[in-house]
Amino acid sequence: MRTHKTNYVYKWMFLFSLIVLTEIVDLIVTFLFPSLNLLKFVPLFILIGILPFIMITLKEMSRKEEELRLNKLKLKNIFDTLDIAIWSHDLKSDSLLITPGIEKLYGYSYIDFYKDLNLWKKVIYPDDLSILDGRAQKLALGETVTSEYRIIRPDGEVRWIQDRGFPTLDSKGNFVDFNSVLFDITDRKESEDRYRSLVEMSPDIIAVVSREKIEYMNEAGWKLVGASSSEEVIGESAVKFASSDIINLIRKTFERPKQGRQRFEFQVKRLDGETIDVEMAATSIIYEGRFAVQVVGRDITERKKAEKTIQYMAFYDSLTGLPNRNQFRNHLNEVLTKQIDKVQAVLFLDLDRFKIINDTKGHTVGDFILQKVAHRLAATVKSEGMVSRQGGDEFIILLEDTDKGRVTEVAQQILSEFSKPLEVNDQEFFVTPSIGISLYPDDGADVETLIKNADTAMYQAKERGKNNFQFYSSNLNGISIRKMELENGLRKALEKDQLILHYQPQVSLQTGELVGIEALIRWEHPEHGHIPPSEFIPLAEETGLIVLIGKWVLREACRQRKEWEQMGYRDFPVAVNVSVRQFEDAHLIDYISTLLDDIGLEGNHLELEITESIMQNLENSTIILNKLKNIGVLLSIDDFGTGYSSLSYLKHLPIDKIKIDKSFVDDIIYHSKQGIMVKTIIDMGLNLNFAVIAEGIETNEQLDFLKENECKIGQGYLFSKPIPSEQMKEYLLSRNEKSGGIPS
Repeated sequence: MRTHKTNYVYKWMFLFSLIVLTEIVDLIVTFLFPSLNLLKFVPLFILIGILPFIMITLKEMSRKEEELRLNKLKLKNIFDTLDIAIWSHDLKSDSLLITPGIEKLYGYSYIDFYKDLNLWKKVIYPDDLSILDGRAQKLALGETVTSEYRIIRPDGEVRWIQDRGFPTLDSKGNFVDFNSVLFDITDRKESEDRYRSLVEMSPDIIAVVSREKIEYMNEAGWKLVGASSSEEVIGESAVKFASSDIINLIRKTFERPKQGRQRFEFQVKRLDGETIDVEMAATSIIYEGRFAVQVVGRDITERKKAEKTIQYMAFYDSLTGLPNRNQFRNHLNEVLTKQIDKVQAVLFLDLDRFKIINDTKGHTVGDFILQKVAHRLAATVKSEGMVSRQGGDEFIILLEDTDKGRVTEVAQQILSEFSKPLEVNDQEFFVTPSIGISLYPDDGADVETLIKNADTAMYQAKERGKNNFQFYSSNLNGISIRKMELENGLRKALEKDQLILHYQPQVSLQTGELVGIEALIRWEHPEHGHIPPSEFIPLAEETGLIVLIGKWVLREACRQRKEWEQMGYRDFPVAVNVSVRQFEDAHLIDYISTLLDDIGLEGNHLELEITESIMQNLENSTIILNKLKNIGVLLSIDDFGTGYSSLSYLKHLPIDKIKIDKSFVDDIIYHSKQGIMVKTIIDMGLNLNFAVIAEGIETNEQLDFLKENECKIGQGYLFSKPIPSEQMKEYLLSRNEKSGGIPS
């Protein structure tokens, strides 16, 4: 505005001078040429002639003035927008120029800086005052200096300032002029600090590589490679930590135009020589004016190990190390595809009696046995095929490019290997396999059919006494289908009341009196009719249904015994078979105690028949048997002589009776040694004060032998077959009439 007013004055002064000049010219012309009247108009003509030029000149001057004003306004707006202030000090004239933009940067009026020339220094953050010494030294040498420091505004806010100073020295080196441009760089510094903080505190590796040398690496990175500080890695060749192949791959990747972020997985060599797996994302950047590659990565060593473990677990059995069912099926499918004109054999193995060992000795011993079984199978098959574990105690073997004769030899070798005991924790265990065999292509053209048919043949091997092998034949399909139907039916048998109890008397061999009754389960299937226990009890054991069925048997037998008691028959127990799985049930004792209380039955009216297999865990069995004894229950060992025990073990247990298995009783008349084993068992049992029961007595010859050798109790078809409860009621009544009554 001030400049515009000055120009306006100059314009009028110019016009006034022009008029005065015209008058002077007019006076001179009149004085020199008084007779020429026309010359009097010359000044007027000159004035008129130059007037347009004068107007154009004045207009151009006005336009430039306006243009200058607008440019100054734009420059001011730019300064205000960019948070820029200019400080100019002419030391010769001691004149100071400060742009108003300093108010926005510092929060003080720019007038305050005119009043106090040291105000700019007074507001600097105390920790940054040390910067001024080095700055002053460089300015004194005439060098341009860029400084960054913090200031404190009047409201207490801290801001970052970039101060770029331009000194001017005269020929003598004296400081004559100084200009400085001030910027507010707070946002940039805070952004840089945040980025630096994120980078330094990041758990991931962050590094910059330029010309195959490491320019920068954060703490997580240098610690990962085993360095104690960043100095150990900065400036080192990247090849020291990664292979030249991966370095060349990354370099070539970013030599191509328009390459964005790329991902790589590779191994890094630590300073201590160890190798770790890393996953890296790389991108090209400009770092300190040079082309570089920034990498961000993480240690994936554990993840890689986990992936390998998962991969291993997907195809190998974690217990035995053998291929699992997935790997076996994949391999068999591959063999069938590539060797379509050759004979392949699938052997399905199931371990006999393994469940008893596993239940009585515990899963730890069972796992050791499975590992030893796997080792023996692999040693037998060797390179002829693949041995795999399907789960539980089932194994499948593939014999490749073979024939039936060779398959028979391998199966016999396997049976021979398992005739020797397996030793675990200084104990010997005998585990035998039942083997089913199917042959490609006769018994199936695909994986599933071959395995299914080998499985079917394996069940046939079990049916034929176990510890043998059977080849598949088409008539075995019926066996497999029946087994499946029975399993499904057994699950519904309880809820549909298809299970019933039959009862078989136990009598005194000397007097003929009734001394006990054994409860025996029967299954009347709606379609298949009577299903023998020898067929469905193993199935119940295998599926775990034996626990539920066993509880039902206990309740039903106790209920029936209470009914007989109410009829006046009080002096004999009802005997119930208890499986190993029931015996290992933690709730068995509580269940029996509660059951006796609910029904109102004395403990000595219930006898539990258990198998010798409990001897494999003698310590635990002793605890359980003593607890049962404490509630008054009678205990007997069933099928004595067929299992693992010896009479020396029995003396440590609260056993009341031992039962001689029917197979030994049969030897009395069918074996050349004619009952020597029976006589031995009777003698040893009597010496240990056990009551001895012989089961399966069918002939008078057997009865006479047992009586002569002082066996006290017997049961079998010679006295009565197992009969339903109603017939048992009639049996009791008839014996009561014949014997004169049973004491009540």
